[in-house]
Amino acid sequence: MKIIVCYKWTLDEADIRVDAATRAVLKERAKYRISPYDRNAVECGVRLAEQFGGEVAALSVGTAEVENSVKDVLSRGVTRLVWLCCQELEEADAAGTAGALAAAARKIGDYDLIVCGEGSSDNYSQQTGPRLAELLDIPVVTCASEISLDGSTLTAKRKLEEGFEIVETTLPALITVLPDINEPRIPGLKEILRASKKPAERFSAEDLGLDPETLKPLARRDSLLGTATDRRRIMLKGENAAEELLTILKQEGFC
Repeated sequence: MKIIVCYKWTLDEADIRVDAATRAVLKERAKYRISPYDRNAVECGVRLAEQFGGEVAALSVGTAEVENSVKDVLSRGVTRLVWLCCQELEEADAAGTAGALAAAARKIGDYDLIVCGEGSSDNYSQQTGPRLAELLDIPVVTCASEISLDGSTLTAKRKLEEGFEIVETTLPALITVLPDINEPRIPGLKEILRASKKPAERFSAEDLGLDPETLKPLARRDSLLGTATDRRRIMLKGENAAEELLTILKQEGFC
């Protein structure tokens, strides 16, 4: 099998801080990591290759910062890495990201399956996978919690709000996976050392025939503010605590 796994190199939200006074989002000290949802996608693709044979190409698009992800993703069992470097992708939305991924996927060539995370840990729009499938004109299955392959037929168990759905499609196809589909492996020392010997290809927008202007977001973000909680620190004690709480809530307009 020839499998492509897509991943996004994102800021670790645990490192992001919010200025309490201005609500400004402080990213300066935040480190990058593979989006946790995409780790499940990488693991899914690698397990399928281990089970059925074949190769797994990791695919990412972004700014020069993506280069710092090379050793990490290559140590997770993939065969090689292809990534598109373009500064216009710094603020890309799902449309721009899908367009860039589609061009890179065509550069890779023949594939049987593309695996994406259900969303990214920063935006979580859940649009990139379906948009990519549309651009490549292949079937898409979303919200997969289990998958199996029988020849060129893929069967997936989709986890929905009201229950589960079992669907089938033929390859080539694209699938987006949920976090509960697997437990991503933790690379060992041998895998990390082997990663430096695996091929990693970097392309520019021009290499893939892309106009950088088409990668810019369709909607403009005017501002980004974090949430700040103003705690009153009111402690209620005694037998009348419930009545006092109700009085305070009424004064604040909550009831």
